[in-house]
Amino acid sequence: MNIDPVVNALKSIAKPAASLVINQAQRNESVVRFLKQFNFDPVQPPKDVDGVYVYSFIEYGVDKPEAILNLFREREIKKSFWSAYTSNNPLGFYKEVEKFLQGNDLKFDIQLLRIDLRAELEEFGETFIKIAKKSGSTDFQPFPEWDLDEYPAEFKPLIKEKIRSFCGRRFVFDIFKQFCDKNRSGYFTVVGDAGMGKSTIAAKYVWDNKSPCYFNIRSDGRNQAELFLESIRKQLIKHYQLQNADNANLADLLGQVSKKLDDSERLIIVIDALDEVKQDEGGNLLDLPTVLPERVYFLLTRRPYTIDKKRLSAPDVPTEELDLRASQYAGLSREDIKEYIRFFLNIDPDYKNAIRQWIQERNISEHDFVEQVATKSENNFMYLRYVLPGIAKGEYENLSLKQLPDGLQQYYQVHWERMGMDGKTQELNVFILFILVEIGTPIPCEMIAAITEQDEYDVQVVLDEWVEYLKLQNIQEENCYSIYHASFLDFLKGKRLLDSKRKLFQEVNQRIADYFVRKMS
Repeated sequence: MNIDPVVNALKSIAKPAASLVINQAQRNESVVRFLKQFNFDPVQPPKDVDGVYVYSFIEYGVDKPEAILNLFREREIKKSFWSAYTSNNPLGFYKEVEKFLQGNDLKFDIQLLRIDLRAELEEFGETFIKIAKKSGSTDFQPFPEWDLDEYPAEFKPLIKEKIRSFCGRRFVFDIFKQFCDKNRSGYFTVVGDAGMGKSTIAAKYVWDNKSPCYFNIRSDGRNQAELFLESIRKQLIKHYQLQNADNANLADLLGQVSKKLDDSERLIIVIDALDEVKQDEGGNLLDLPTVLPERVYFLLTRRPYTIDKKRLSAPDVPTEELDLRASQYAGLSREDIKEYIRFFLNIDPDYKNAIRQWIQERNISEHDFVEQVATKSENNFMYLRYVLPGIAKGEYENLSLKQLPDGLQQYYQVHWERMGMDGKTQELNVFILFILVEIGTPIPCEMIAAITEQDEYDVQVVLDEWVEYLKLQNIQEENCYSIYHASFLDFLKGKRLLDSKRKLFQEVNQRIADYFVRKMS
């Protein structure tokens, strides 16, 4: 069936941009009208491939911008789609579309409208599969898993959150590129203190390059070699269409991928927070190979370590470290910090107006604000992540610019004091935070209440007070809490060690032990 008349008909109602909100009821009516216009039964789709393609195109294409409609009318795109469908290789379809768009005016139109091409290709594929199933024809079986994301779903929220306000760090990516250009394979490690942006660097690289990745998250229990291998194996099988690799170890997987790469391709695997890995002594962390095939690289991040904690031995593999604390990077990091502050001042839709009002009320110039807050941050992005929203929310209404805390640890201490956490009345708050430190994995409010022997409502009030420092996750239909960031966890551990007077930490351990005894009896 000729798709051109359908495209022309859909163009008559095409939206000028891809992100406009539509009325779903009106859209459904339009779909039915167009299906009937081109002699399709709105209830029973056809059974042939051409018919299902056009039928799916109508259901998908109502209210889509012209640039996307023109893309799917191309014969080469249709051919690539069916090839990817029958081989269960949705990423292959995405790559073929990108190749097709090179030097094509359609690419400019899609970029101009800020269309998320990957999302559109995924939506069309999902629509096609839905229609294929309704057709009842066995010609479309087996149905593929149409997922165009090249990284696991469990990391998607983290990656999106990290890159939302990403600024700078160009020098890190440039140095890493130079490392790859001069070596046939290798391990490249970004080292830095908590809050210096290591995870954000990893997330940005993954987002831009769709690299296989793994984010070690101690608070989620997602920091073990077995889980890492399982995740990376799935990603590599999906990305490179590996055969008979369901039980392959990492070295074998890398070898298979290396053979598939041409001279212009590289496999770069991103691993964040090696310092959070939980693994028995002996061997490399995450069992990383001591030998790497050609054109295989690892981009790693970790906090500073002692030599006995390094656990990355690969004598014959090129290795390099970039320490964000090094003096030669201090100026570059400061410029990135200032760019981040300007983002909050001029772009961030949630906070820019309130921050500007704060500095205007104090008769501070934008330049002075940027420079002084940058100095106080000590080149720490986590400090800014807390302090700038805090300014916007009125938490520093009675403070001048000079009175803002210096550095991340002082920020935590100032907040601790402002919350009155050293007072007797705040003992429950301290107790709950120490429970989260000691348990180490996400736990529900109900469990915290049982350990503290307090009412759930009172515990929830405390958790809500500390919400910006806690990570909330829904696990098995329960809201569970854990400490959000390793830097705050370190601060609390320091408090725990200093607690010699009240000995709350010893009591926390006893209460936790009593709780588990009760559970087992």
